[in-house]
Amino acid sequence: MNSLSKIRVAPKGMGINEFVALEQGFFAHEGLDVEFDMKVFRGMQQSWKGLDYFERPQDLPFAEGEDDNVIQCACQWGTISNAASGMGQAVRDFYGISPWGIFVRPDSGIHSPEDLADVPIAVGLRAGSHFNVPYRLEKHLPLGKINCQNIGGFSARLEALISGEVEAASLLPPQIDMAKQLGMRSIIEDEFITIWWVPEHMSKKMVASYKNALNAAERLLEEDLEKYLATWRHCVPVSFQDKDWDFQKFSRGERIVNETLPDGLIDEIFEQVDRWDLAQHIKDRDPNTILY
Repeated sequence: MNSLSKIRVAPKGMGINEFVALEQGFFAHEGLDVEFDMKVFRGMQQSWKGLDYFERPQDLPFAEGEDDNVIQCACQWGTISNAASGMGQAVRDFYGISPWGIFVRPDSGIHSPEDLADVPIAVGLRAGSHFNVPYRLEKHLPLGKINCQNIGGFSARLEALISGEVEAASLLPPQIDMAKQLGMRSIIEDEFITIWWVPEHMSKKMVASYKNALNAAERLLEEDLEKYLATWRHCVPVSFQDKDWDFQKFSRGERIVNETLPDGLIDEIFEQVDRWDLAQHIKDRDPNTILY
């Protein structure tokens, strides 16, 4: 029997495909010995206050030179910005679609996107919870009225909302379903693209095998989602694990799209981050070098 190729995966927790693939043996079937990087995973859930770009938990495998065979995923703007800033390359051969939303407490006086003018919104710096806010709210408010506050990962953002530290929070799965079960109220919800990013030296075979395992999990979830909803237990932050979550009421979360990135997406992303003044660290805009 051939030995398995070691690969490190930093789950982001917006979907359950990776956990289903591991539990069902799909990674091993594809010849991969997967190690989940729980340090990065849990770090992405916690507070990022005081951390700058290149200092966030998801940056450290690249910033500290420990990027050997690590694969991660982020929002479309985050992954492309990371790759354009020298942290790996963006995988073009498949992508994800994830829910997103802004939530407030049940007694909040905020009832519409327009009510969010100048209101501090909890986000994670230059991540999906951050980029999604101007992306969605610029249709309702001038950019100067959109107030993003760097709180950090999804556990920290939900905690800040519940405690009253902020009036609104930008949330992703599974905290969207967690917030709903805790009685929080949605102001605006939508979806966005997620893109995987890897070191440029990672083998094509390894990435293809990883994709195949995710697609195998995707087929299971499409066939019988309810059977695997309890897998969300892996994504609940430590500070919320004492709650009695009804995982059967959780939604699908991120889903995998087995297609190449949509045409024109890269140019659109650069245009957007320029407009939002979030392109300060970008140094390479050539798709030939930033795409894997």
